[in-house]
Amino acid sequence: MMKTFNNHLLSARNLSIYFYIMKKVIKAVDEVTVEVKKNETVGIAGESGCGKSTLARSILRIIRPPGRIVSGEILYQGHDILKMDDQRLREIRANGIGLIFQDPSIYLNPTVSIGKQICDVIMAHNNVSFKDARSKTIRLLNELGIPEPEGRFENFPYEFSGGMKQRVLIAMAISCNPELVVADEPTTALDVTIQRQILELIKEKLIREDSSLLFITHDLSILAEICDRIYIMYAGTIVEHAKTIDLFRKPLHPYTQKLLNAIPRHDIRKELSEIRGSPPSLDDLPMGCSFYPRCDIHTEKCHQKRPPLHNMDEDHFVRCYHA
Repeated sequence: MMKTFNNHLLSARNLSIYFYIMKKVIKAVDEVTVEVKKNETVGIAGESGCGKSTLARSILRIIRPPGRIVSGEILYQGHDILKMDDQRLREIRANGIGLIFQDPSIYLNPTVSIGKQICDVIMAHNNVSFKDARSKTIRLLNELGIPEPEGRFENFPYEFSGGMKQRVLIAMAISCNPELVVADEPTTALDVTIQRQILELIKEKLIREDSSLLFITHDLSILAEICDRIYIMYAGTIVEHAKTIDLFRKPLHPYTQKLLNAIPRHDIRKELSEIRGSPPSLDDLPMGCSFYPRCDIHTEKCHQKRPPLHNMDEDHFVRCYHA
């Protein structure tokens, strides 16, 4: 069991989320513990389909059938989100935790101007007039680098580029000054230059507001720049967790090592390696360690029983018998 701290803003403990489809049980998240302290940036990394986005949505309890949170707890400031009534949950979604989604085209209403969409969020969770909400919206758009924000207020999503639409989602997520922002791969669909701008905006804005950030991505190089700690996720579970500097200096899990070896470096010349095979299907996980079919150092013990999460060093945990 991972040790806990008294100053955690968010603590998802032993969380399991399954999807029940036909006669199959898809273990999208299986006994996962993730924690975020106040004023901290935490990253979750892993290949597509490993359960990262499902975990992000569970934090705000927006898992829909056939998905179900089957066990665990999600504590926000010590209170279990899974036991909150609708009114308290609405308050948390407004002023406690903001969520930035991956694809703004899906989450923006194409028939409503971007300014009104942001205003609607502000007015839904705060006792303010449309005039005040409009002023705050224009200020947010300006701070997030959207030129001529007063004129663009009336524009519709189709009149914005991908990078600009992502800025609108960020504005909606932070419009009520949340203490924690969960960013679910917010730069995936953007080119490298726009990615950089979005990352800098998120980090700068959250630092200014003293907010915490949970950043989810498949790109470890992004997390290296912005995160204090990183969780590595594979096949629905956490396989390694450490401070960012420790994870990059001394990765312990074979999966983490292979992920890092696949990242190009500008400062040294090295041969990039690939991870052979594919991740297992979450409805047909192998016995024992889920990574052993792709691992170069697995033994018979790895086939038989899933390894626990070992504390190998100060705040460095790994789920591997041979770390």
